[in-house]
Amino acid sequence: MKRALFPGSFDPITNGHYDIIKRGVKLFDEVVVAIGINADKKYMFSLEQRKAFIEDAFKNEPKVKITTYEGLTVDYCKEIDAKFILRGLRNPADFEFEKAIAHTNRKLSKIETVFLLTAAKTSYISSSIVRDVIRNNGDYTVLVPDSVRVK
Repeated sequence: MKRALFPGSFDPITNGHYDIIKRGVKLFDEVVVAIGINADKKYMFSLEQRKAFIEDAFKNEPKVKITTYEGLTVDYCKEIDAKFILRGLRNPADFEFEKAIAHTNRKLSKIETVFLLTAAKTSYISSSIVRDVIRNNGDYTVLVPDSVRVK
């Protein structure tokens, strides 16, 4: 089985994340969306909310699994037998940042990182932009899957 791990904080999941996952299931037998737990980070949405947003968005896609993890991503890949890490690239800055992580992960393990370019229509979206729109009472719904509902 070709299993890929798509790690992130997903605070919240965006249409860009959604697009990468949907395209990833065409390449892999299974895509594990793994929400990293970082006690030092301040999140807008609880872990339970973030997980529920993703579960609802992919409720009809059996090739997508949603989980949480702590620690090194490569260690979690080994734990779940994922041979690939899936990442999306929006711009050159993303590439430089992700390249350094991919090289480090490759040095620590035999896990390959697979990069997908984001679709042009979602390349400007980031979770931090979505959070800013939400904080300022803007229409965030055009930036996220329908499963993301802010009360």
